[in-house]
Amino acid sequence: MSDGSARQVARALVEASALIYQPGSTVTFRSGLRSPMYVDGRRLIFHPGPWHVVIEALRSTLEAGPVEADIVAGVETAGIPHSSALAFASRLPSVFVRKEAKEHGLGRRVEGGDVAGRRVALVEDLVTTGGSSLDAVRALRDAGAKVTDCLAITTYGFDGVSSAFDGAGVRLTVLTTVATIVDEATASGTLDRVAADDIRGWLADPARWSGRIA
Repeated sequence: MSDGSARQVARALVEASALIYQPGSTVTFRSGLRSPMYVDGRRLIFHPGPWHVVIEALRSTLEAGPVEADIVAGVETAGIPHSSALAFASRLPSVFVRKEAKEHGLGRRVEGGDVAGRRVALVEDLVTTGGSSLDAVRALRDAGAKVTDCLAITTYGFDGVSSAFDGAGVRLTVLTTVATIVDEATASGTLDRVAADDIRGWLADPARWSGRIA
């Protein structure tokens, strides 16, 4: 993504109130890290204008290459609206991946259609450590899909994420970063400089930040 496109997507997320800063009630990630903020991509679906900007950015990325896909997939639940909208805009089939197979019915993790032998691009709203995304990749591959690409709206940029995707043979393409979202929120006055500095301090060393308030 160009810097201009990344900032445009970041502004869309700010306009959709997706950047949530709550220092008095921290968010705890699965890894145990605690954060004063969160990016809630689920809020995009309530704001058609900003959501359209993000879906168009995903579509442009998909169509510009080198991503090649016959099918677009989303991860339950946050990724499903974005993957479905992208598939609709790109006139491609869409599926979604359950976090766990249902105990009743057919017991599938991949729902919507047969992915065997097809190239599938996975869509995520937010990549934190990459664990849930790569688990979905494994589920798709177990169903016979060829998965080499993951498209994400944003990421925190944690150390080790890129190497985890590289190790799984998956190219991670991100529209914008949390740091860019913070910059745009600060520029628009949505976030004051004290809050922005707190978030930037967390991004620079989330383990140390978490240790201060543990």
